[in-house]
Amino acid sequence: MHRARTALHMVNPMGQQNFGAFLLKKPASKLTTELVAASSVKLYNSAAAEPFLNGSSSNYIDDMYNAWLRDPASVHASWDAYFRNNSYAAPPSLAPVPKNHVPAAQYLGSSLPAVAGGGVAVGGRIDDKLIDDHLAVQAIIRSYQSRGHLVADIDPLGILNAEINPERANLRANEKVTRSYMNFEEADMERVFKLPSTTFIGGKEKFLPLREILGRLEKAYCNKIGVEFMFINSLEQCNWIRERFETPNIMTYTNEEKRLILARLTRATGFEAFLAKKFSSEKRFGLEGCEIMIPAMKEVIDVSTRLGVESIIMGMPHRGRLNVLANVCRKPLHQIFTQFAGLEAADDGSGDVKYHLGTYIERLNRVTNKNIRLAVVANPSHLEAVDPVVQGKTRAEQFYRGDGEGKKVMSILLHGDAAFCGQGVVFETMHLSDLPDYTTHGTIHIVVNNQIGFTTDPRHSRSSPYCTDVARVVNAPIFHVNGDDPEAVMHVCKVAAEWRATFHKDVIIDIVSYRRNGHNEIDEPMFTQPLMYKKIRGTKPALDIYANQLISEGVVTAEEVKSVKDKYEKICEEAFEQAKTETHIKYKDWIDSPWSGFFEGKDPLKVAPTGVIEETLVHIGNRFSSPPPNAAEFVIHKGLLRVLAARKEMLENKTIDWALAEAMAFGSLLKEGIHVRLSGQDVERGTFSHRHHVLHHQTVDKATYRPLCHLYPDQAPYTVCNSSLSEFGVLGFELGYSMTNPNALVCWEAQFGDFNNTAQCIIDQFVSSGQAKWVRQSGLVMLLPHGMEGMGPEHSSARVERFLQMCSDDPDYFPPESDEFAIRQLHDINWIVANCSTPGNYFHLLRRQIALPFRKPLIVLTPKSLLRHPECRSNFSEMTEGTDFQRLIPDALTAENPNQVKRVIFCTGRVYYDLLKARRDRKLDNDIAISRIEQISPFPYDLVKAECAKYPNAELVWAQEEHKNQGCWTYVQPRFDTAINSTRDFR
Repeated sequence: MHRARTALHMVNPMGQQNFGAFLLKKPASKLTTELVAASSVKLYNSAAAEPFLNGSSSNYIDDMYNAWLRDPASVHASWDAYFRNNSYAAPPSLAPVPKNHVPAAQYLGSSLPAVAGGGVAVGGRIDDKLIDDHLAVQAIIRSYQSRGHLVADIDPLGILNAEINPERANLRANEKVTRSYMNFEEADMERVFKLPSTTFIGGKEKFLPLREILGRLEKAYCNKIGVEFMFINSLEQCNWIRERFETPNIMTYTNEEKRLILARLTRATGFEAFLAKKFSSEKRFGLEGCEIMIPAMKEVIDVSTRLGVESIIMGMPHRGRLNVLANVCRKPLHQIFTQFAGLEAADDGSGDVKYHLGTYIERLNRVTNKNIRLAVVANPSHLEAVDPVVQGKTRAEQFYRGDGEGKKVMSILLHGDAAFCGQGVVFETMHLSDLPDYTTHGTIHIVVNNQIGFTTDPRHSRSSPYCTDVARVVNAPIFHVNGDDPEAVMHVCKVAAEWRATFHKDVIIDIVSYRRNGHNEIDEPMFTQPLMYKKIRGTKPALDIYANQLISEGVVTAEEVKSVKDKYEKICEEAFEQAKTETHIKYKDWIDSPWSGFFEGKDPLKVAPTGVIEETLVHIGNRFSSPPPNAAEFVIHKGLLRVLAARKEMLENKTIDWALAEAMAFGSLLKEGIHVRLSGQDVERGTFSHRHHVLHHQTVDKATYRPLCHLYPDQAPYTVCNSSLSEFGVLGFELGYSMTNPNALVCWEAQFGDFNNTAQCIIDQFVSSGQAKWVRQSGLVMLLPHGMEGMGPEHSSARVERFLQMCSDDPDYFPPESDEFAIRQLHDINWIVANCSTPGNYFHLLRRQIALPFRKPLIVLTPKSLLRHPECRSNFSEMTEGTDFQRLIPDALTAENPNQVKRVIFCTGRVYYDLLKARRDRKLDNDIAISRIEQISPFPYDLVKAECAKYPNAELVWAQEEHKNQGCWTYVQPRFDTAINSTRDFR
């Protein structure tokens, strides 16, 4: 007990900073040695008391000394002072020699005499070289972990980064380089070194000869897999990766697993060969050169399914898409072959090239015996534009399933190497990966690395060593792998799927391969890459390489390999014959997420009412105008108290402004069970500080109150979320979100209307044309603040002319007039463009998005100055039952004496209030009528015709804020002529 108390006192000497050093200067008695050992255990490693009790504490002092050499601050101040005096001599161990114990002198490479306990004798001094050698081994291990990927054999052609990284050939950390840089000799190769805790190459062994250390590191990091992960700032994650690549013999496969890999590779190769034989002159963007991508995807799906995933949403460019549809999704082959026949569409689809189409399928995963849902999202030739769409669709499915951790729904994105590093939307999408309202809890990215773009090689297409370097900004591990080593690819895919399931973060699989043909099957690649394609012509396909390997291993026979090939070719032939019987293409078979039950049982030409009872408006208005229930504790900004009070006053007067109208539209939909999501830059407050859907506690960080989330006990959820400073990525995300569930109002708001410019690709390729190309409806709402109000012509305009130019209506066609005129127009148009001048009409417009029996994108030019304009108000009577959206608002002031009106001014949006003021100031109320077109497209021919007829003696003119070649003029002018049959002048 006395010794224990003394040792305890030594562990915490209570101010005696140099007590350990003092004891070490005394003769080495048993008690002194134990006290020093106890002290070192506590001061160097508080969890290591057991080795002291077992008598092996001398190794800890050695380790502590080595740690001090690397970083003096890592040990207690008393030990730092002692080591600085150069008085250290390793104390002897007092315990018996453990079984298989390697003395410290040996693992440090020391020739100093060892005492009975296996330590270094007292007085024996470890010189600087021995310490340097020990540290050098640790540095070598870390170098392999950090830089081994630079020299890994990941290129089937052997040309990777030949000029981007010319020092590559000199980096290989073999014995020669190790000796050169670390001053080891041949004799040192057999010396035994202790392995640090940051490596798993020893398995259960803690000591290895240097030659064995180098060999195992070479196998782990410089073989067919190159691993980039040391930039990750989590020790847990780094160790997790180390264990899965360094553990000896971790990459082993049974004969049955090898045969499965071979069968999948055979089907992938056979599909491309069959298409090449049957459709030799067709572009198909085949997968030749990277057929291993198909088994890779199936391995990711197998492992993910085994780990609980039930639904996978995929996005990919055109290369290999048909093969994915056939062999991953198992889409019926005859439907794919029909796409080559040039048949007309049997439904509303205008059609798209076959390698842009998507699909949706539910099937049994035979490997895991679990059901899996697979969806491939349709994508245009803008290769990476689909990335955020997939993420939004994935997030929405997770939301509706209640999958808050992403355990059941996940996304897989496939990329080409040139596009992955070249397209900015990749960066925008990856930066959504960990944002609370946008994360999908980890995406598996698979890069089909052709080592070339169309005709542009890497030295002209990127400034970074790898095409995958963009992933480093989000700490995603990157696994480079040789596409001609199927087992290495499968291992990487297994690890990637497990990583995603464990950490719910992105991960990159870079399959380094090649493109056997040109950019497409008609292109001649020798024009621009003669040397590369000479190499490719002499490279055997991966299937032949792997089949020969398995034959030599005795896993399969040559006859079995041929049998598998012939069986799949027979399947393709039968599907090809079936495709000949098809007469039309059914594009509804290619929808990536069908809305089951949405269209059934509905009148396609009937709109549900959009007005609501006054009681609902009052209730929502009161909640939206009130502070949190615990207002005494929740400190609100004084300015917001004035905002809430102003809202209360409006409610008392039964008039509302823009913010209240929007809140009432959202709230009434939430009451009806419709999920509402509002996303964009600064939408919680609103760019113009008008919305305030999130109230912030002024003294408590992260304490917020969202009034629209607390309207009714059984309401639908309301999501309002500030986005990253992205338009392309976030708009694509919200589009994907809107595609998942038709019974949701999904809105994206631009900070200013012109910000949609940088999302033009999503607008052009998905929003405006998605239904025509892919029979893919969406009710997405785009809110674009617009108004020429002194911020410059480009920053003020949402460029409405661009949206109108993309409307799919004929300016010379006046549809037949009937009671269904308005709804039929909406049914036939590709999207709706509106510019409301009253809050009440905006209220109806938002609610109509859900009331329609179908879904159309809605482009809304929202106001800026009108948000607080005293005349931009609506009465409750404009929103209650029996009211609806007004496509055109006539002039009420001149209605009684229309024959006296000399001029009718048609306009849209905020300019109405400027015209109103000018008419009032000039006292022209009886001479001029001002009519507002609220829904610009589809154009309200019937209402315009009636309005013009009402004023037979008046001049008809159009007024807008913008120049003549901007704004609505070029769209409305020919349609006015059609509406009035060119019987009157319109200018």
